[in-house]
Amino acid sequence: MQRLPFQQPGLRVGLTGGIASGKTRVAEAFARAGAVVIDTDQLARDVVAPGTPGLARITETFGEAVLDAEGVLDRAAMRRRVFADPDARRALESITHPLIRSALVAESDRLNGPYQILVVPLLVESGLDESCDRVLVVDVAEEPQLARLLERDGETPAGAGAMLAAQTSRAARLARADDVIVNDGSLQQLEACVHRLDQYYREIAAAGGADPAATPGPGRRPAGLRLPE
Repeated sequence: MQRLPFQQPGLRVGLTGGIASGKTRVAEAFARAGAVVIDTDQLARDVVAPGTPGLARITETFGEAVLDAEGVLDRAAMRRRVFADPDARRALESITHPLIRSALVAESDRLNGPYQILVVPLLVESGLDESCDRVLVVDVAEEPQLARLLERDGETPAGAGAMLAAQTSRAARLARADDVIVNDGSLQQLEACVHRLDQYYREIAAAGGADPAATPGPGRRPAGLRLPE
């Protein structure tokens, strides 16, 4: 996929991970550290808000059954439908992905900061990893993912399994990662990992995208970090 046409320079880190891996907690920790965080889940909500062309196209494609009583997209019902039906998922993505990409470019160019964290759940699947300078994966084993889906979202075991199966594999995601946070510890450990990466990304950004500790000179891709070390 062609890189997104960002107009403003800067270090952009794509943050991703499987469903229920802890991406939101990591993103919140980066925001507390002072990073610019752009959440494509929020952009996805914005582009299908009531009255938008995006919602009109979804309703035209899937019918009014995907709306709740107030005319808002029923995201939970829509999610269950597309995870169970690959054709429906592709149809939805053909509507929303171009809108989300345009919104992401506009928001990234509008905001300043030492570096930006672009939170994209389907970063690898959508090809948006090609538009990021680095990819940070929040990694977690499948068993805690399933447990979190059952507890947090009230999913059935079958529904949770279908959601995991619809995403790219854990191995494929890790193969694309520059940096990894293994989210199998406490919240304090997670905060410490983000603190370390925040420092690292600030150093990379200040060096113009090169590893400040690397030789020979600028231009070398910075080494990856796997945390906790």
